[in-house]
Amino acid sequence: MKILVSDPITDAGMAILKDANLEVVYLPDATAEEKAEASKDIRGWVVRSGTKVTADMIKNAEHLHVIGRAGVGIDNIDLEAATRKGVVVMNTPDVNTISAAEHTVAMMLALSRNIPIGHGGIVKGEWNRNALVGSELRNKTLGVVGLGKIGREVIQHCRSFNMNIMGYDPYVSQDMFNEDEVQVVDLDTLTTVSDYITLHVPLIDSTKNLFDYDRLCQMKDTARIINVARGGIINEADLAKALNEDKIGGAAIDVFTSEPIGEDNPLVKAKNIVLTPHLGASTEEAKEGVSRAVCAQVRDYLLHEKLTNAVNMPISDLAKLKEIQPSLELSEIMGKLQSQLELGAINKIHVECAGTMDEPKTAILAFLKGMLSTRIPDRVNYINAETLAVDLGIKIEHSYTSDCSSYTNLIRTKVTGENGTNQINGSVFEGKRLRLVNILGYEMDITPRGTMLFARNRDVPGVIGKVGSALGAAHINIGAYLLSRDADNGEAFAVIRVDNEVPEDILSALTDMPEIVSIQQIHC
Repeated sequence: MKILVSDPITDAGMAILKDANLEVVYLPDATAEEKAEASKDIRGWVVRSGTKVTADMIKNAEHLHVIGRAGVGIDNIDLEAATRKGVVVMNTPDVNTISAAEHTVAMMLALSRNIPIGHGGIVKGEWNRNALVGSELRNKTLGVVGLGKIGREVIQHCRSFNMNIMGYDPYVSQDMFNEDEVQVVDLDTLTTVSDYITLHVPLIDSTKNLFDYDRLCQMKDTARIINVARGGIINEADLAKALNEDKIGGAAIDVFTSEPIGEDNPLVKAKNIVLTPHLGASTEEAKEGVSRAVCAQVRDYLLHEKLTNAVNMPISDLAKLKEIQPSLELSEIMGKLQSQLELGAINKIHVECAGTMDEPKTAILAFLKGMLSTRIPDRVNYINAETLAVDLGIKIEHSYTSDCSSYTNLIRTKVTGENGTNQINGSVFEGKRLRLVNILGYEMDITPRGTMLFARNRDVPGVIGKVGSALGAAHINIGAYLLSRDADNGEAFAVIRVDNEVPEDILSALTDMPEIVSIQQIHC
């Protein structure tokens, strides 16, 4: 079997492939056209960030089975095209953790002790000791934004400096940490109290420009901020302004909105800043680690069908996967719904399969994928969903029972979070029709699709008419309106499927109706 390696990897990585009697074509300096030509008869493809694997390349690589990315980001691979063709895409997400964490600490120390300025002065013949008095890390408060693997590794390093550590992550609760080690707080508290703030979150819609001018001005005027995560989490123009106006004490930045940066980047001429050219993962050990890891993963998949860090393929044998695919689709949808019902931190989930659906381990992966994809987009797949959930401090339980009431199969999901416990049950009818059969304790029978409103209301006459009239007046068409009643408490629960998004002002108007107890817009 032939493997194309189109970016530089280490000799140790190459040896892993060659020792397995795989034919290696090594073209690290080839043009895109040459790489495309070489890919036509390969089974595996190993890349770093330098090769852009396009949809056309994937289409023309007739025998391609797997693409291995030495590193984390897969922006240079057309994932949709690979998935459509049945090509497994793998990455190496954990290998860079230590390097990124150590670079974070190095940036903190360089900033605190004025090391770059001191070096620059000496080579110019200066000896400005009095102007370069620094700060100790001991007894300072460190705020860690993002409590994933790298964030936790930074915490471990910084505890050795006897720092007081606060953490913020919207999907992590205090239960994950001892309070004497890390105090989990909201972002505003972390921003105003910390002496140092370090960022370890992905760049997604909710984190883009997370630290803008207003938030930077909430920091202490002596505080320092470090970003070794992703460019764009801090607004660069706002950061330069805050630094030049002495709103904060300093910044150390390794990643930028556009790379490489030029002299037009406002941070280049800002004061009290340390800049490095995206060196977070640039260590000999990390380079060696990702080379070994990706080559071993590609080898194991091609020779043994072993999946490691696959970003686009569920864990299951392929025959069984096809059989239970509708149930997995239903589980994933219920995960999305549960995530929207519990907007705070999730502490525990339980998925129980019943009847002919006897794959709770696989169902819970689908459920977790759906649940986490609404919280940490672009990171979640069937392979890593459980690991990511554990990283967030979520307790995971699954079970199987033959008791499925009057259904042939049933999936019961229960989520406990900071706002309480919610339950949603679903079933697959006739092998393909997905149904929600119980929502929050109310019996239902509705196809989960599109945009829906979950509404609790007093069980009095006229509610359906008033809600329907309000939506109709806003030109919102109702596709389905299902009602379930609870005679004991005098309430009813409705699922209203609508053809398009309901604007906030219409939702507010519905909420203000005296008959409405609560209403929430949900997307499948």
